[in-house]
Amino acid sequence: MIKKIILFVLIFPTIWVANLCAQNDYYDFESFSQFSPINLIDKPTANILTEESERDEKPPKYFHLSLRVYNLGGMIGGITVGLTRHLMFGVSYGGQNVIGEGNVEWNQSPGIQIRYKLISETYPFPPAISIGYNSQGYGAYLPTEKRYEIKSTGLYLVASKNYSNVMLNLGFHGGFNFSPENKGGDKDLNIFMGAHLIMEDELALIWEYDLATNDNDEHSLGSGKGYMNAAVRWLFANRLILEFSVKNFLRNKKDPENTNGEAIPHSNRELKIIYRQHL
Repeated sequence: MIKKIILFVLIFPTIWVANLCAQNDYYDFESFSQFSPINLIDKPTANILTEESERDEKPPKYFHLSLRVYNLGGMIGGITVGLTRHLMFGVSYGGQNVIGEGNVEWNQSPGIQIRYKLISETYPFPPAISIGYNSQGYGAYLPTEKRYEIKSTGLYLVASKNYSNVMLNLGFHGGFNFSPENKGGDKDLNIFMGAHLIMEDELALIWEYDLATNDNDEHSLGSGKGYMNAAVRWLFANRLILEFSVKNFLRNKKDPENTNGEAIPHSNRELKIIYRQHL
């Protein structure tokens, strides 16, 4: 019962925000060019929710709601709040079989994320640099392995450089992370990178590559190819973003004995719904 309440608390604000937005046009944003993405698909950027108001003496605070639907009836709801112009905090929770039949298999615990921007981006240098922690992994949680199919990012350091003009809105991102789900001898520091390209202010292409250097030994789930993902984001309406992603292009997976021959992590498609709003 407690786990159902947690998921409801994370999803209910989406309904409340939709009603609020319908009543108040002051908080509209009409294009992706008004902000830089705080996350790629699974991996973080160095951007912060309040950074587009960096020059304001008292920048408005934002919150970010997301609902991710993935394979095997999985669902994760989350909320992230910009606390200051350099700090944001979020929580997420979900499980498998939330949609569909069978018993719901809840994740072991809620995911927690916190991010602090160490260096603000200026033109042409330096890039924005942030440090953070995110305990939310993706895909099914595997109790016997004490990990998600895709390990949580854990502690990370990430840099982002965004380029925006009349013709182009492009961003590059890359960083290092150390996951709390590292197990046995596979405790390597991991590397990830990605990019976003905004087209016509209402459409964005997202790409990321997780080298998965912490998921490639003989006891791991990955086969050493890393995880490559791509997504399309569409600004469907004011404040409402739809994202469709295709994950694990390289089919980075093995058949561990404890999965009864099932190849995981899965190559799959996901749908994400995102709201962004002022507090």
